Amino acid sequence: MNILLTGATGYIGRRLLPNLLEEGHFVYCCVRDKKRFRWPTVGKDRIRLLEIDFLIPETFDVIPQDLDVAFYLVHSMSSVGDFAEDEQRSAENFREALNNTKVKQVIYLSGIVNQESLSKHLQSRLNVEEILREGRYSLTTFRAGIIIGSGSASYEIIRDLVEKLPVMIAPKWLNTKCQPIGIRNVLQILVRAMNHPEVFDKDFDIGGPDVLSYLEMLQGYAKARGLRRWIYTVPVMTPRLSSYWLYFVTSTSYPLAKSLVDSMNVEVVCRESRINQILGITAFDYMTSLSKTMEAIEMNRISSSWKDAVNDGELNQKLSDFVKPPEKGCFIDKREMPVSSRSNSLDKIWNLGGNQGWYYGTWLWKIRGYLDKLVGGVGLRRGRTHPNDLIVGDALDFWRVLYAEKEEGRLLLFAEMKLPGEAWLEFKVMDDKLIQTATFRPKGVWGRLYWYLVTPFHGFIFSGMARRIAN
Repeated sequence: MNILLTGATGYIGRRLLPNLLEEGHFVYCCVRDKKRFRWPTVGKDRIRLLEIDFLIPETFDVIPQDLDVAFYLVHSMSSVGDFAEDEQRSAENFREALNNTKVKQVIYLSGIVNQESLSKHLQSRLNVEEILREGRYSLTTFRAGIIIGSGSASYEIIRDLVEKLPVMIAPKWLNTKCQPIGIRNVLQILVRAMNHPEVFDKDFDIGGPDVLSYLEMLQGYAKARGLRRWIYTVPVMTPRLSSYWLYFVTSTSYPLAKSLVDSMNVEVVCRESRINQILGITAFDYMTSLSKTMEAIEMNRISSSWKDAVNDGELNQKLSDFVKPPEKGCFIDKREMPVSSRSNSLDKIWNLGGNQGWYYGTWLWKIRGYLDKLVGGVGLRRGRTHPNDLIVGDALDFWRVLYAEKEEGRLLLFAEMKLPGEAWLEFKVMDDKLIQTATFRPKGVWGRLYWYLVTPFHGFIFSGMARRIAN
């Protein structure tokens, strides 16, 4: 079949693609920026990239007519703007574009919406579903709550809280009930639902067999890790305080933390449905999903992560628009030195950040990350998805990968920390020489003052880092 896959660089889309290719389908991958697409190891000849911005109808002209199934996996949960309005416009544009094709079925992954009072995030998901339902095709909607999988925002929040806090004074929403589902089951459902007449024009809640509170999920993770944790809930933590609590303790961004807290006050328990029987699926319980997730992380099999999605914010253009750092009106710190081994230096560059750190002045990097968190930035806790592999679009602590070509010997990063300007950090290994360049384009007087204040620290950090990479 010919499949249209939206959100192909997102958390679900990146994992769904190999499953579709294994089934022998031809997949049209919709991406906002082709440079961010991670090509799979097999099936490349059955992929065609379509560069589409769902907020710009004119970009939809590249969608082919001969489609069988389309997946709508576009969400803006961590966007800093009016994500509900953006999601509505995207859905309307998508519906109109698909109405002009021969597509028979659209499959939409939404959220569980069984309560009368919904969070803004869940209400937006329901609105999108209603918009898509008006199309000239059969709509199949799967509504999921918490998804447990390596790289998922839900799992990483659970992990961060349990790993970092032996004692927790937590908000009362930890007692809210939910029905988690493993990422493997989600992918099975999406694949098996394609062209299945019994699911046409229907919606299903999908979840595992366990109905748990968020508190029980934290306790389950602690048990799986062999950790003793003491967790106490208090009624005095407001949604705003709860959002800050998640934001400072975990690797999540503040917009995502706020959306999650709003949703965590709403029970997300599945309605009774026969979807597992219809599709022939055996759902994993919570502890099994945890075990499979931990195994994937241990084996470095994290194929996608929520933090690698680029949403509206500091970087609201295509990443490729930033691949050449400017020079005019910029401050530049450039350091060159010979390398003892080109391959070893490149390996060090490709291992930067995350658990490895930045080779020199680690405590200063940590302080900078903490200060960034205090003013609403991403901080250092995002880490990296893979320990030694980088592609365009990956998050790397408080940087974003703009360009990564190891054979060429060039890595370019763009700063997503809070700054009075824009910053790039570039590494090149050419002719047995390391060229390390930090570029800062200030905004106004405050930007220039900032550069002068941090220059002494840059002299210490950047020179030391260059020496460690080169030697």
